[in-house]
Amino acid sequence: MTEPVETEDTTEIATPEPPVVYGVHKGMWGSGPGDVSGYGGIARPVVRHRHSQRPYGEWYDKVADRLAELVPGLPDAASTDRGEFTLYVPKDRLKEVVRAARDDAFLRFETCTSVSGIHYPDEPGAEFHVVYTLLSMTHNRRMRLEVATSEADPVIDSVTDVYPHTNWHERETWDMFGIVFTGHPALTRILMPDDWVGHPQRKDYPLGGIPVEFKGAKVPPPDERRSY
Repeated sequence: MTEPVETEDTTEIATPEPPVVYGVHKGMWGSGPGDVSGYGGIARPVVRHRHSQRPYGEWYDKVADRLAELVPGLPDAASTDRGEFTLYVPKDRLKEVVRAARDDAFLRFETCTSVSGIHYPDEPGAEFHVVYTLLSMTHNRRMRLEVATSEADPVIDSVTDVYPHTNWHERETWDMFGIVFTGHPALTRILMPDDWVGHPQRKDYPLGGIPVEFKGAKVPPPDERRSY
């Protein structure tokens, strides 16, 4: 009997792209020389949006594949960091993705539980990110969609016609970050007064030295308040 001949495996293995380092986080709280916690010598690279490599595991691959079937050309970009499944979606494909995620029987993400803004001033052309948390009550699954847009054009399509209850979430994201949701039925402030200047959760928003705006304020009767 002849011995089996070992052959060289020429299968190409995809090399993951190296993560982008946006800076260095110093100290326990990132506060630089003012850190009095005793951990001022710590220096860690600031790495965001780590893309995972397939197989993602659990049900993640099947959901990503199904969305790719329903939305042709959708980039295969996802993260499974800390047990959270995140799909990175171009902003011009967002409406297609959320509609498919809601309506397809295999996916059936019936609701969007939150819309959250993030400001990354050190990411040129992608300073603002919006994260949508979708929940499938049918399949007991959670999935996040992350969309990026620029500070020069902070505009993303509203998903209120797919998930009506995101009305208030998108208003809060606009109020705090200044991200405009095209197609929203009434994109007005929801936390700050109507005449407030600026968006308080932007990283460039000034801290301190802001005069108290509510002292002596008067609340108009209901029939004189704004209407939509």
